[in-house]
Amino acid sequence: MPRSGQPWLHELVTAVSAPTAVLSERSGQIRPGGAQGVLHADARVLSAAVLKVGATEPTPLSSGLLNAGTALFVGACRELGDDGPDTTVRVERERTAGPSGIRERIRLLSAARGPVSTEVTLRVAADLASIGEIKAGQSRPRVPIAGPGRAGQPAGVLSWAAGPLQVRLTAPGAAITAEGDEALLRWPAQLSGRGQLEFGWEIAVTDPEAVVGPAAGGPALVRSWAGVRAHGDDPRLPHLLRQAMSDAGALLMATARAPGDGFLAGGAPWYLTLFGRDSIWAARLMLPFGWPLAAGTLRALAGLQGRRLNRETGEAPGKIPHELRAAGRRTGGGLPALYYGTIDATPLWICLLHDAWRWGMPAGQVRALLPSLRAALAYLRDYGDADGDGFLEYIDESGHGLANQGWKDSGDAIRFADGRIAAAPVALCEVQGYAYEAASRGADLLEALGEPGAPEWRAWAGGLAAAFRAAFWVADGAGPYPALALDAHKRPVDSLTSNIGHLLGTGLLSLTEEDHVAARLTSPQLSSGFGLRTMSTANGGYSPLSYHCGSVWSHDTAIVIRGLARSGHAAEAAALADGLLDAAAAFGWRLPELFAGDPRSTVPWPSPYPASCRPQAWAAASAGVLVQALLGLDVDVPAGRIAVEPPRSRTRLHVAGLVAGDESFSAGIDAAGAGYLNGLTSLPQDQAISQPASAMTDF
Repeated sequence: MPRSGQPWLHELVTAVSAPTAVLSERSGQIRPGGAQGVLHADARVLSAAVLKVGATEPTPLSSGLLNAGTALFVGACRELGDDGPDTTVRVERERTAGPSGIRERIRLLSAARGPVSTEVTLRVAADLASIGEIKAGQSRPRVPIAGPGRAGQPAGVLSWAAGPLQVRLTAPGAAITAEGDEALLRWPAQLSGRGQLEFGWEIAVTDPEAVVGPAAGGPALVRSWAGVRAHGDDPRLPHLLRQAMSDAGALLMATARAPGDGFLAGGAPWYLTLFGRDSIWAARLMLPFGWPLAAGTLRALAGLQGRRLNRETGEAPGKIPHELRAAGRRTGGGLPALYYGTIDATPLWICLLHDAWRWGMPAGQVRALLPSLRAALAYLRDYGDADGDGFLEYIDESGHGLANQGWKDSGDAIRFADGRIAAAPVALCEVQGYAYEAASRGADLLEALGEPGAPEWRAWAGGLAAAFRAAFWVADGAGPYPALALDAHKRPVDSLTSNIGHLLGTGLLSLTEEDHVAARLTSPQLSSGFGLRTMSTANGGYSPLSYHCGSVWSHDTAIVIRGLARSGHAAEAAALADGLLDAAAAFGWRLPELFAGDPRSTVPWPSPYPASCRPQAWAAASAGVLVQALLGLDVDVPAGRIAVEPPRSRTRLHVAGLVAGDESFSAGIDAAGAGYLNGLTSLPQDQAISQPASAMTDF
């Protein structure tokens, strides 16, 4: 018997405009079952849309994305048109997702010598399944569809509903019949010789219970990202940037309570909502393209910051939430609608606030978040370290929340080198790095804004570093490295994982320790050739298609590239960046959430992880890290400094659409390998000219 469970996505075409996603076969057909359908705000509002021309379905020829929200499907109508071996009639379906539904244009094109008479039909159905039911592979009965004439409904209109969720389908010019739980749309088609016809239908959704929706300032932000462009000797980064900016725009949304504070949803189709960790990292990696996304993300999460202790939801004072869902449409085995089961979102929120300030978030907006900053810092000390051993750790006290609450949150993710699963409470290595950086950078912010408390947090960070050095380091035949975690008995969980790469650049490690980590990250046990494996091939739990124990995650590799570049390991960063760019090419420039960790030497292309989200926010945002690392770009607006210090490279690169403060600028590397800056209008132009190995400007 085949195992039921989470549907696979890797062969589906996904168009997104959050909170709407539409997933279909490569033919364009939407068939019942799996994850196919039109999803809107965690409900599947259409589960079937099967097209026929005449009596048969078109034969698929090609399909692809025109942009993140629009897909095109081309099929051949082999039974129509002229006799002979060549197809003379074809059909194109151009499908566009929008924030409140979808629109599809059906074009019938003939190259036949004479007229063609046929009928175009579309059979539709809906089950209104929740995202939780879909993700679990569960089925739900289809809902009744009301056709024209019912309850005063006009011609050319269908509707269906579940409580306050209302769905309306319109199809101008179609004859529509509703038969219980499905409906048939029919368009007569009379094509002249070499003629063409166009038909259309669309769905509009009304969902008063939605907790997320379009961002009020979204169009302006999307327009600014459309201006991000690159060109140079290597065509891979320009292709990736173009797709990544389109995907980021498609994932931009806001909560219903704060529609002006935009953030990136986690990813389609499972995570089209606010995710603490994912949205924070996405905003952090996107900072080269402007600070407003970071500001919106910070405010959206601060508005939901914990105020009390609640073991059922994982809430604690000062804690940043894990995810927000509409009640009744949840994933993860019935997690609370507002769930706080994350150990890392709170220190990462602090790090994002500091980084956004460095990239030019106005001091007034930063100051407005000082109460949330103080509460988040207090959480690290008072609630994140439950047993007082100096480390942040987690345990699911509710008994039905997430067993693991770091970014590797699957139940089997935290394993010893021999494959045994670690018992909670668990203190993850990378979380200690985040906490050290959060306390240190939080202190910098307090000091810069003239607020008290900086020495206390620097001392707290120093104590954490000393405790980490004493407890986390282990060794094998190749030398020392940080353990993945400490388990309930404070034993080092000694597997070698990508988590250690997140420590680079946080300040927690010494220079010598960073060298040890960099050497391990680029070893064949962790580097697949297309990115960084989540677990070493030498460990007992390794599998190339394990969610967190051997696969490659795009954002994970990008974060490690960022850390390598920040810690002075430019060559290692460049090698990982080269592999990730090759992976992007193999996936049509839309980097997936994760993919298989097979070695490139034996499988010369990256294999999909079948249930991986595409697009996914922090995968798309990884393009921002590649820009920073390849340019050697460093921005510190409060200090009045922007620098381009490229690694040793004679590969020309020019990137436009970068933003620092309120200024848009471009940066690049010329044929001699020197960096340059252009377009900083607040400066005399001669202050931004190229220097032999770098460009630097004060403003």
